Amino acid sequence: MVDGGEMKPGPTVGQKLGPIGINIGQVISEVNKATQEFKGTKVPVSLDIDPKTKKFRVEVSSPPTSELLKKELGIESGSGDHKKNKVGNISIETVIKIAKTKHSGMLAKEFKSAVKSVIGSCVSLGILVENKNGKDLEKDVDSGVFDSEIKSQKIETSAEKKAKLKDYYNQVLKDQEAVKKAEEAAKAAEEAAKAAATAATGAQQATSSGEAAKAGEAAKTATAEAAKAGATAAKAKEEKKK
Repeated sequence: MVDGGEMKPGPTVGQKLGPIGINIGQVISEVNKATQEFKGTKVPVSLDIDPKTKKFRVEVSSPPTSELLKKELGIESGSGDHKKNKVGNISIETVIKIAKTKHSGMLAKEFKSAVKSVIGSCVSLGILVENKNGKDLEKDVDSGVFDSEIKSQKIETSAEKKAKLKDYYNQVLKDQEAVKKAEEAAKAAEEAAKAAATAATGAQQATSSGEAAKAGEAAKTATAEAAKAGATAAKAKEEKKK
């Protein structure tokens, strides 16, 4: 796997090519030429080498579906939690475009199955398709909602549709951020409540009036922090509902 158009010298390649006298710089140059169109994407590359003549041939395979999806969205990685966080929203036309690129190397014989395979990759990466989760979109594909686009293998997405997909995703991002803030506030409230309980216990166990007073003040402070965090959490939840 190399970065398209940007392969660099490395120990793995050097250890394999050096001992048989292959010019590593020339190999890298040829690989970069062959993978230039995939710049910004990781691409599988094989070298067919003749140790006797020192000649070699570069074979470039189609990038993994996940890499093609990330390139389309301009992102470096998928979601760490695809059920909770989404990293993009693409059109069925973009899915079809990638399916056309990958179909010849897939086990799927029917093109519709290839489309569903790409949608499956969207699910694992946390990518929405047509504003929907991949599993819901697969049902639409099965029921024939996108038969026209799939049969004609339409790959172009209109500017208007792109804008609508982007607007929808921006709202998804806002909702995700609201949920994140609510969870952080709830966690802060829980920690503050624990601190208050610890301080209260310390106050009960204090043997001197001075120690009791200090512990009591600590308990009051911790209780106030817990109440403040709780209020923040409640506010975040209300914003999420709106």
